[in-house]
Amino acid sequence: MIILPAIDLYEGKAVRLYKGDYENMTVYSDNPVEIAEDFKNCGATHIHMVDLEGAKDGTTPNLDIVKQVAEETGLFVEIGGGIRSMETVEAYLSAGVSRVILGTAAVNDEEFLKKAVAEYGSAIAVGADVKDGYVAIKGWLEKSQYTLDQFMEKMQGLGVETIICTDISKDGAMKGTNLELYRELSEKFSMNIIASGGVSSMEDVRELRRMDVHGAIIGKAYYTGAIDLKEAIEVAK
Repeated sequence: MIILPAIDLYEGKAVRLYKGDYENMTVYSDNPVEIAEDFKNCGATHIHMVDLEGAKDGTTPNLDIVKQVAEETGLFVEIGGGIRSMETVEAYLSAGVSRVILGTAAVNDEEFLKKAVAEYGSAIAVGADVKDGYVAIKGWLEKSQYTLDQFMEKMQGLGVETIICTDISKDGAMKGTNLELYRELSEKFSMNIIASGGVSSMEDVRELRRMDVHGAIIGKAYYTGAIDLKEAIEVAK
């Protein structure tokens, strides 16, 4: 299992939201590149990044920082947040990003998703953010018409290889992750499932590894020291 430590970007800073609430934001660092270097020193091979400003308005205000992280660490960097056009996909991939994550666009613009998957294959992942059983969109502010199962079926049918699934109710709450959800998904679907939201203890990491999910994202637990990243990476192996 791959551990993907996370950097959420807002106005060039590394921040965390509580349950996706922009009004409830903690700034952890003014230097995201420094944090990425620490991830590398802890043995991380992958970094998960989200542009929170981009998620709201579909722009790429933090592109330069993302590029710097990819260049200076040399790690596998994935980025999500407001990627709604082929131009944006290309801008990130040209900047050295290894994989882009489509969220709102994967729900609302099937033609764009198909085109992106046809052109870039495994460099395209889809984010499935779950709220009350439904997939949420637009920076988690709106609920789509798809239940999670319907959406997963559709994505698998369209050839999406990797799904990053976040239980919004668990995100940043430090109360543990939704193990039952990931168990069900990994049994039902053949895509690479990456667990996100509430991975807050070594026990979470061990349980996810036992289920054989593809990866787990560690966010707030790294910043608060609740999880030792180096240890988590070893356990995940």
